[in-house]
Amino acid sequence: MKDQLEALVSQMINRGILLEEALGEFEKKFVKAAVEGAGGNQCRAAKVLGIHRNTLSRKLGKFHLDARPNGRRRAFGARPRRP
Repeated sequence: MKDQLEALVSQMINRGILLEEALGEFEKKFVKAAVEGAGGNQCRAAKVLGIHRNTLSRKLGKFHLDARPNGRRRAFGARPRRP
């Protein structure tokens, strides 16, 4: 995996991708994968990421990510069902 990462970093540098852009894209994909892996459960995803749930919520907003599985929306005022 280390070799793949080094190759990817070299490609990004050669293409002129700036560090800030690369870090933002990495963070977005990392957060998205954690939320999807947790089935949209923000508390569980935050724990996996090692951050507070409020921090995760801000990151979801920053990256315009939807925490709900399959993009499902709740009806206004509806409470989520517990499994």
